[in-house]
Amino acid sequence: MKNKLSGLATGIGSFPTLTAEPALNLIFNHIPELPHWPQLPAKGSKEGLVRQYLSPLLEFGLLAESPRRSPFFLTGAEEWLELLTDFYSKVLENHSEETIASFGLPQDVASGFYAFLHYLQEFGVGPACCLKGQLTGPLTIGIVVTDEEMQPAFYHHDLREIIVRSLAMQICWQARTLKQFGLPVILFLDEPGLYGYGQASFVGLSKHAIQHSLKALIDVAHSEDIMIGIHACAGVDWSLLFELPFDIINIDMYNYFTSLLPYVEECNNFLARGGYLAWGIVPTSVEVQKESVSSLLKRLDSDQERLATKGVDYQTLRKQLLITPSCGTGTLTLEQTTAVYRLLQELREQYQK
Repeated sequence: MKNKLSGLATGIGSFPTLTAEPALNLIFNHIPELPHWPQLPAKGSKEGLVRQYLSPLLEFGLLAESPRRSPFFLTGAEEWLELLTDFYSKVLENHSEETIASFGLPQDVASGFYAFLHYLQEFGVGPACCLKGQLTGPLTIGIVVTDEEMQPAFYHHDLREIIVRSLAMQICWQARTLKQFGLPVILFLDEPGLYGYGQASFVGLSKHAIQHSLKALIDVAHSEDIMIGIHACAGVDWSLLFELPFDIINIDMYNYFTSLLPYVEECNNFLARGGYLAWGIVPTSVEVQKESVSSLLKRLDSDQERLATKGVDYQTLRKQLLITPSCGTGTLTLEQTTAVYRLLQELREQYQK
């Protein structure tokens, strides 16, 4: 399947629109071979980057929400152990379709997902060779969600494990839901929180904890026979990701290409194992209105040649590649978002020539 991905374009997730229709029009008109479901954070906080994936933990009573703080684990509640026992009895012992469905995205937090399903049911898959979904990764969720003392939950082994277990079940549900259309599935973990690793303000983050959490989700995805990628929208320690068995690593090449240069050996090893680089080469900022397909192709060629001079196999770079925006388009205008998706289409067409 991976060979069919070469040179295709897809999106990251978020759109600025209040409804799914204009987002789906852009997706299926401009990147129909690898469409993704649209996230609509402008609709309200429930469709936000982190909140969208907290519903199972809220339903189990493990989390609480307050208008004055981030969501937090109720570890001090008298019934905490009882709630935790109930949670683990579901995620460890019962993988029935009914249990997995209980970890699915509710319609009121993922209207774009259900609109995507409805579109495919009504119009079919068309030229699509694969479907893409996404969910927020455990580090990002574990930084935003806290313990009762307002410390990031990711710092606590037990709370981190709860987040990972919940996301694992959500991967199963999303994978099985998308596979109903008979196409291969890719899920991306969106992990903007990776920027915190190595910074003084996040001194509690360890490489082992991050990799262990991500590896658990990779294993679940592969057990569901789907591909899994990861999106990081800043310059990070790329060895964290290249050392893991991801199928795809998505990098904001437009803004942070040089952050990759210290990791060319790790990058080469990742490609040699069959991994794909998803080049976030289309800017998701006002810069998109200054760029053209020719200027972005020139930048892409230059970046590939620069990596090749440092020892990365040039032909593999050219082949094992996807084209994406640098990030989601949720903060753009609809006009700017349209420009992003048009450039994705044009780059896909020109790159494959």
